Amino acid sequence: MAEPEPLTEHAHPVVVPHWLVALCRWFATLGGLVLVAMMLMTVASIARRSLLGAPIPGDFELVEIGSAIVVSCFLPWCQITGGNVLVDFFTMKAGPRTNHALEALGDLVFLAIGILLTWRMFHGASEFREYGEQSMVLRIPVWWGFTVILPAMALLIVTTFFTMIGHWRAAQAGEVRA
Repeated sequence: MAEPEPLTEHAHPVVVPHWLVALCRWFATLGGLVLVAMMLMTVASIARRSLLGAPIPGDFELVEIGSAIVVSCFLPWCQITGGNVLVDFFTMKAGPRTNHALEALGDLVFLAIGILLTWRMFHGASEFREYGEQSMVLRIPVWWGFTVILPAMALLIVTTFFTMIGHWRAAQAGEVRA
């Protein structure tokens, strides 16, 4: 019988629900597809500029919107795999309880930041929609990008909550990291 798929590729995972891992992976895949589309569009725009003397109109607008979508889609995956930058110079000799407790504290701070950012992005998107804000060249409604960004940020909040709880439980149990 095949072994179950690991929760994450990271060497130091905490236990999180499988549905959450799958959802984070789905958003990361969506972000990856948008990134590939941006890359292909950039190559086409450069080729068009070289051959025809004119780039794809609004290419910079599409890269701007796409970049915001890509970053927001990758954040939950980075959180669930423990891929965020970790400076362990002062804690590398600390015990597992201390490290997990500090990770839980860091997740709590990141959770607060995620909630704050999502709240403000929601209000910003609402205002962009209300005022009919559009990109300059292509006249794309700016709020359209938020239809992907806001769910990704909500997923980041949920993911950070679960990793925080996982680190808190590991700290309580004194679990040793893999």
